[in-house]
Amino acid sequence: MEKKWFNEKLERRNIRKYTRRILKDSEDNTKDKIISINPVSRKLSITNWLIIANVIVYFLLVLFRALNILSEDKLLSIFALQAKALFSGAYWTLLTSMFSHIWLPHLIFNAISLFFIGNFLERIIGRKKFFWFYIISGIFAGFFYSLLSFYFGTTGIGERIFVSPDAYSVGASGAIFGLAGLLAILTPFMRVYLIAGPIFALIIQAVVKGFFPPSQILSIIDLLIMFYIFFSIFSIFSFNPAIRKISIPIGMPFWILPIFAIIPLIIIGLFVELPIGNTAHLGGLIAGLVYGIYLRNKYKRKTLILQRYFR
Repeated sequence: MEKKWFNEKLERRNIRKYTRRILKDSEDNTKDKIISINPVSRKLSITNWLIIANVIVYFLLVLFRALNILSEDKLLSIFALQAKALFSGAYWTLLTSMFSHIWLPHLIFNAISLFFIGNFLERIIGRKKFFWFYIISGIFAGFFYSLLSFYFGTTGIGERIFVSPDAYSVGASGAIFGLAGLLAILTPFMRVYLIAGPIFALIIQAVVKGFFPPSQILSIIDLLIMFYIFFSIFSIFSFNPAIRKISIPIGMPFWILPIFAIIPLIIIGLFVELPIGNTAHLGGLIAGLVYGIYLRNKYKRKTLILQRYFR
């Protein structure tokens, strides 16, 4: 019975009930219009629409820079999150930074993470709840990051941990960690894989840059690392287990995933400057854990069914 309930929960026709509106019989014309548009808008999940939005913003930023419509500094001031600018009135950047990516591998890695985690979670909590939670957790992650950066990122060690308030930050990873935090509560024992290869590559790149001056050899190393990151990301889709191992997948229960993805990077960041917003990830995780505890307490039986089903 429990498995039957969950399988029915994942049926497409039932998922759509979350956002289906009850129309009055007298509103025939409006009803016809909605029905004609609805099949098109529902072909894609909210998760996939979010991924498309991130891709569109990325190519717009590339286009603006290529055509010299806006300088890179101007683009960052409009789209990226900067703690100093946020507390000076650039509040919109809490939202725009969530959909902005400057580095293509960063976009691809976040898009793949969002695709797998987001589509799964969306089927559990529904389209509407998923959309608003994604936006709220991303905004909270950005605010949490900016608050710590603004007040504690001005010293040497503070800058290593909390990032300088003058630094710009972009990416969807804060919101994605919110999704991961929520699943860590709803499906804590489900086995997942952290794709650790790209993370290790970025750490190696940061260490090399920290100990060696800029040179042609460093440029070659950067190129090799970028090639590896691209290859490892796409290797996870291979049907060959040996090729998939290139991305260094590490299996673990879902409740460990956010911890494993944040704590080691914070420790490494004390010694090496990493291009990763760990405090934004932590902020998103907190938002996910809080909402997860709320849902677990409100829907105790359904949460218990989920945990048993995904062991």
